[in-house]
Amino acid sequence: MTTLMLSILAVWFVAIFFGPPLWLAMALAGWAFLAFAGVSDLALAQRIAKTADSFPLLAAPLFILMGNIMNSAGITKRIFAFATVCVGWMRGGLCHANIVASVFFAGTSGSAVADAGGLGTLEIKAMTDEGYSPDIAAALTASSATIGPIIPPSLPMIIYGVSAETSIGGLFLAGVIPGLLMAGALMAMVRAIAVKLDLPRHPFPGLTDLWRAFRDAFWALMTPVILFLGLFGGVFTPTEAAAIAVAYALVLGLVIYREFKVSDLPKIILDTVETTGVVMALVMAASLLAYCLALSQVPQTAGAWLTAFAHSPLVFLLVVNVILLVVGCFMEALAAMLILIPILCPVAVKLGIDPVHFGLIFVLNLMIGTITPPVGVVLYVTAKVANISFERVTRATMPFLVPLLVVLAMVTLWPPLSTWLPNAVLGK
Repeated sequence: MTTLMLSILAVWFVAIFFGPPLWLAMALAGWAFLAFAGVSDLALAQRIAKTADSFPLLAAPLFILMGNIMNSAGITKRIFAFATVCVGWMRGGLCHANIVASVFFAGTSGSAVADAGGLGTLEIKAMTDEGYSPDIAAALTASSATIGPIIPPSLPMIIYGVSAETSIGGLFLAGVIPGLLMAGALMAMVRAIAVKLDLPRHPFPGLTDLWRAFRDAFWALMTPVILFLGLFGGVFTPTEAAAIAVAYALVLGLVIYREFKVSDLPKIILDTVETTGVVMALVMAASLLAYCLALSQVPQTAGAWLTAFAHSPLVFLLVVNVILLVVGCFMEALAAMLILIPILCPVAVKLGIDPVHFGLIFVLNLMIGTITPPVGVVLYVTAKVANISFERVTRATMPFLVPLLVVLAMVTLWPPLSTWLPNAVLGK
C-alpha cells in the first residue's frame, strides 16, 4: 500500500501544477487510493462527513465573517489612526504604525490575507500619499500581515488544533509572545532602513491628540481584550468566542460607529460563504488524503526515517523548519498544514516535543511562506492593493524576511517563548 500511495502522491503533485483546484486534486488522489486498494467508497463519504461535523471548526466561518464585518465597519481606519498617533513620531513613522496596527488588527481578524487586503488598503494609501515608495509600503504591509495568524484569535491555529487534536486555547496563548517579537523585530528593521533612507516622521503627539485617537479606537481595541479574557477566563470556548466576536463587530458597525448598514450584510455573508466553502473543501479533501496516508503507512515510514535521521528533538525541529519553509514557497499554507500535519506531528510527539510548541512553529513557518514566491498569497494581495507588479513586491519583501526568520529561530531554540504563557494560564 505504501508504494501505491507514493505513486498516487507523485501523480497528484505533478497534476497540481496544471491548474486544477487543490481540493479537487486531493480528493481525486484519495479516491484513487481507496479504489485501487479495494476499500469501500463508503469510507470516502464517512471520512468527509466526519471531518465536516466538527464543533471547533465552526469557529472558522465565524472568524472569517467577523473580519469581513470589521473591514466594512470603519474599524480598520480607527486602529490605524491610533497606531499612527502612538508611533508615528518615530523615524519612518507610518512604517512603525503599519506594524503596530497589524498587531492590534491581529487580535480581531486572525488572518494574514484579511490584514493585507483590509487594513493593508488603508496603510498603503496613507504611506504612498506621504511620499513612501509603493514597494516599501507593499513589502512592509505583507510582512506585518504575517503577525495576524500568530496573535490570537487565529484561523490557522484553529485548523491546526482540530487536525492535530491539540488545545486551541493553548495554541492561541502560544502565539502572543512570538507575535509581539515579530512586531519588535520588524520595527527594529524599519528603524535601520528609516535612518539610512531618512524616512519622514510625524510630530510628537500631544496628550489631546493621543486621547482623541484612543477614544475613537477604544471599542475596536476592546475586541481582542474581550475575546482574550472570555476565552481564558472560562466564559466561552473558541467556537463560542467567534460567535460573540461576530455579534460585537455588528454592534460596533451598526450602533457605535454607524458606518455599517444592514444592506451591506448580504454581500458580506456571500463573501464569507465563498471563503468558507474553499476552506471546508480543502479541510475535507485533506482529511480524506490524511486517512489514505494513514492506511498506507506512509506517515509511519516517513516518521521512522525522520526519527533515524533526526535523532534529537532540536535536529528534528530544524529539519521541519527547512521542509516547511520550502513547502511554503510552493503551496498555500492551509493546504500544506492539512497534508503535513498527519506526517510530522506523530514524529514530534514521539520525540517528546510539546504539541503546542510544535504547532506554533508549524504555523509560523507557513505564515512566513505566505510572503515567499512563487505562491506567496499575501504578496499577490499586496501587489494588487499597491497596484505594482508581483516581482517588485517580492524583491522589496526579501529584507523583511530576515527579522521574521530570526524570530523563528528564537522560538525553535527556546521553547518557553511559546510554552510559558499557555502553561502559566492553563496549567500543565
